[in-house]
Amino acid sequence: MKKIVFCLSLLLTAVASNAFAGESEINHSLSKMGIKAESITPSPIRDMSAVLTENGMFYLSNDGKYLLKGSLYDLSGEIPHNVSNQILIKKLAAFKDQMITYQAPKEKYVVTVFTDISCGYCHKLHENMQEYNKLGITVRYLAFPRHGVHSQSGKDMQSVWCSATPNKSLNAAFKGDTISPIKSCKIDIENHVRLGLQFGVQGTPAIIMNDGSMLPGYLSPEDLLAMLQKHAE
Repeated sequence: MKKIVFCLSLLLTAVASNAFAGESEINHSLSKMGIKAESITPSPIRDMSAVLTENGMFYLSNDGKYLLKGSLYDLSGEIPHNVSNQILIKKLAAFKDQMITYQAPKEKYVVTVFTDISCGYCHKLHENMQEYNKLGITVRYLAFPRHGVHSQSGKDMQSVWCSATPNKSLNAAFKGDTISPIKSCKIDIENHVRLGLQFGVQGTPAIIMNDGSMLPGYLSPEDLLAMLQKHAE
């Protein structure tokens, strides 16, 4: 019995050492590329780890020799699922209190939209908000000023998110009204931009579904509903 316990102890020690060595190799290899890992988790691909960085998702072989950048898709079903962005879902949930939400009275679906008040198609999406809500789609906004947080639209969006009445202020911003500047608050929309970049947002509006899959660009209320229904199946 003692011999079995001893052997088991040696095995667990070896496994732990190997796991640590793998992570060490990963960090060492990433440092060669000037990349800093935010988190390292197992990936669906054998002998590869998923590495979340501020520049998005990377996949690295556990020996630290091979690096891939981009999204990983599960093609086993009728609709491709973005596996990479699922890792970001928990992080997205942490921003819930910072989202400007337009609640559907009879909610069936929830989407998060990275938006920009200077974006034409973002205006079009917002103009149809009542229709999205009538169809049971709750829309939650995060800020993604395309020209940077220090641009005029970025400053205006920071003021909108810091407003005591953010929904009212965002409505006004989309109408082109002058936004009263608010220097700072607990919300920093630069964090929204960083999260958007991790999701792979390159333009607005960018619609994130509940499993982390992204729909780039504008979709009419009817088209978005059809996409959400098909995705749910």
